[in-house]
Amino acid sequence: MARNLLSVVSISLLTLLTFFPTTAVSQIAKRCTLRPLGPGQDDTTQIEKAISECGHYGTTVFESGNYNITRKMTWNLVSSKVELHGYLSFKPDIQYWLDAANTYRVVFIQSQASWFVVTGSDFEIDAFNTGGIQGNGQPWWSYIATHGKADGDGRPIALTLWKVARAKVRNFRIESPPFWANTVAESSDVLYDGMFVNATNQDPLYVGKNVVPNTDGINTYRSERVTMLNWDITCGDDCLAIKGNSTDIIARDITCRGGNGIAFGSLGQYANLSDIVQNVVMENLKMIRIDPNVQPNMVNGRKVYFKSWTGTTNGSPPNNGGGGTGRVQNVTIRNVDLDRVNAPVHLYQTNGGHSGDAPSTLKFGGLHFIDWRGTAITNKVIDIECSPAVGCGDISFSHFSVSPPSGQGSRFICQNTAQVTGLSAPCNSTGLP
Repeated sequence: MARNLLSVVSISLLTLLTFFPTTAVSQIAKRCTLRPLGPGQDDTTQIEKAISECGHYGTTVFESGNYNITRKMTWNLVSSKVELHGYLSFKPDIQYWLDAANTYRVVFIQSQASWFVVTGSDFEIDAFNTGGIQGNGQPWWSYIATHGKADGDGRPIALTLWKVARAKVRNFRIESPPFWANTVAESSDVLYDGMFVNATNQDPLYVGKNVVPNTDGINTYRSERVTMLNWDITCGDDCLAIKGNSTDIIARDITCRGGNGIAFGSLGQYANLSDIVQNVVMENLKMIRIDPNVQPNMVNGRKVYFKSWTGTTNGSPPNNGGGGTGRVQNVTIRNVDLDRVNAPVHLYQTNGGHSGDAPSTLKFGGLHFIDWRGTAITNKVIDIECSPAVGCGDISFSHFSVSPPSGQGSRFICQNTAQVTGLSAPCNSTGLP
């Protein structure tokens, strides 16, 4: 009997080793558990130590509470899991973070800064809707209200996924991001399932003003096969921003509260680079206007918009540029609910431009808008202004029913468009249809 039992154990171990190398078997069971050290204490070192120990082939568990982060931090995760029940709270020391030596510059576009970078492969971060990042953004927002702001000025991205392959981020919350909440850059096969972002001003000096600039929900850049499911974003800028060389993108069940809506661009900023955006599907979107005392940014906002720089280079990035090439094609946006938005669909190719600039050669085509409904606060329901150098082709609307203000007819503006189908009236570049 003992011999038979020993044989079964030997066979089971042999089977296990067949599927998991010896090193993996010894590492997969690794588990590191963290607790916050408490107010005024620095948790950065203990977090880095735990990730170093269990970030490859292990599990790192953060118990609930606030973890004080005082310096830039990288997690290199391989075949591992992070259970984040608490918040990574980044110290609100503006001058410290504005020093470029204290942040990473791994996101190439516009020389953006990051204070927290996750890299690696085959990992999962689950925050269980009880944890994530506390960006302590209010001091930043109040500071920016009285100081100049520009892209690449050092305000840090809250969560950066960089050079990531096959990763999942679940049930994650980002409170008060100083700048962009998320960026995925130079990555592939990334799933975000459950993301909550809240950038809401609490300073009474700025009630009724957009004092939370550039608090995008996410910017995708040089990445492929990125999926975003179940997002709820309150921000003062783009809810989602699809930037250059983003391909095979899915966004589903997205709620945008305030801000500018969903952006494709800006593209063509770098004269020596080609920006390609293709194979994008977005569906089940809600665009909600919120109390203007909380977030008035919809005053100049669009809800789904496409933009490129002109064909002339004016200055240089991160704040200027233009002259870049590329294309945007095969984009489908369906099942959209709009609540009193300014410009439901807007496309323009003069971002950052000047009178007399050469027209953009970046081409938009294959744009499809299906099952839209809701209300706009102007009668310019569609405004598509394509570059005269290349024009736009294959733009279609199906079951598109967005109402202008009561008593006004819808305006459908189409310029340099070869084919626009499915509208309830012909395109008219000068007035009411």
